[in-house]
Amino acid sequence: MERVQRSLSPYNEAVAQDHLREKAAALPETPGVYFMKDERGRVLYIGKARSLRARVSSYFHANPDIDPRLQSMISQIHDVDVLPTATEVDALLAEARLIKDTQPKYNVKLKDDKSFTMLGLTTFDDFPKVWVVRETDDVNADLMGPFTSASDLRESVKVLQKIFRFATCKIEMRADDEKRRFFRPCLLHSIRRCTAPCAARISKEDYAADIASLKAFLRGDRAKLKEDLAARMKDAARALEFERAADLRDQLRSIEALERHSPEFDYVEGDITPIDPEECLADLSRVLGLPNVRTVEGIDIAHLQGGETVGSLVAFIDGAPFKPGYRRYRIRDVRGVDDYAAVREVARRRFARLEREERVMPDVFLIDGGLGQLRAVAEALRADGFPRPRLLALAKREETLFAWDDDSAAMSEVKVEKSAPALRLLMYVRDEAHRFAQHYHHLLRRKAILEEDSKSRRR
Repeated sequence: MERVQRSLSPYNEAVAQDHLREKAAALPETPGVYFMKDERGRVLYIGKARSLRARVSSYFHANPDIDPRLQSMISQIHDVDVLPTATEVDALLAEARLIKDTQPKYNVKLKDDKSFTMLGLTTFDDFPKVWVVRETDDVNADLMGPFTSASDLRESVKVLQKIFRFATCKIEMRADDEKRRFFRPCLLHSIRRCTAPCAARISKEDYAADIASLKAFLRGDRAKLKEDLAARMKDAARALEFERAADLRDQLRSIEALERHSPEFDYVEGDITPIDPEECLADLSRVLGLPNVRTVEGIDIAHLQGGETVGSLVAFIDGAPFKPGYRRYRIRDVRGVDDYAAVREVARRRFARLEREERVMPDVFLIDGGLGQLRAVAEALRADGFPRPRLLALAKREETLFAWDDDSAAMSEVKVEKSAPALRLLMYVRDEAHRFAQHYHHLLRRKAILEEDSKSRRR
């Protein structure tokens, strides 16, 4: 990683702000870590960014609602250094290491007296789990951190879990426990996010090797890690352990895909803790006041600057993805960026087909979005006279669930605990719809680029 630094000697605060705005505008649009420094070169604050240019620039624009403590820090900034990284995950890990080593003044002051978040690898049984904890929590775990954003750390854990397939549950597991082979793995195993040590689907030694790979990744030892994975993959193949060799191959490919910003890692799933599909559906039925929820469909929209807008629909039956029920939509009737109109079109086309083919409506229809998207779909279906399932919308970030009431033609927030099985299932549906939409969108964009390249060559 190359460090980018430009010296700055402002004459006064106004001139300094102009220089800093110019400097921020010249920064790369890549992930990385930034260092805010005072006139003596001391680091005031360390932060991470998805885009260094956008994040650093945001500090030097007028904002009347800015927190007084943050404004105090900004008034002391005389220089900014940046450290570009390959991925957002790398930025998060680098930020944690640098804050721990440097202990900048404002990283402490701006945390509102709350304890920082830590990444913990548990030590209480034979199969370490990966937990997101607070530095003040009393846990039997090796801790790494601190991390300034709990939500960003959880998102990064989900990305890492796609690669290393570690457990995140609370279940105590012993290698000599014969009862494990009768245990039923959770959804994370079925979607290849956990190797299910709880159900004896992986040996203690192989699981420990995967955790060692995770630790190497967290330390930044990428080159050595990839060499080790390649060597272990060959050893497993020579020993005729082909399934294990395939798992190691997938780890290696996933790390390489992450480093080259592959579309495979453009999204992460929701925070799905180990759950039983039957428990999810029973809880969802209770939360929604429905007798027996079995089918859930979810939709999402993807676009890039108004071009190639697409929609996706995913189907879940009995709490698990039903891939034959997935559908893709090229948006036909919407020009420019209009998510409300796009979700209306997808919903109308979906329900028109169900009615035309005289098929059963889903019990729950979930929209990836908030109140605006929910109202758009509800009013469109009512105007077209379609029978409606229970309409829900799940907003990102805060994971707020909204429902449409047909009787009152109004929306309301559904109060549900973040850890509730019902919400975990809906997050899974929502994120699967997002993944499917993004995948289709990338296919169309790639096709358009190839066609344009082919035309250029023929000229």
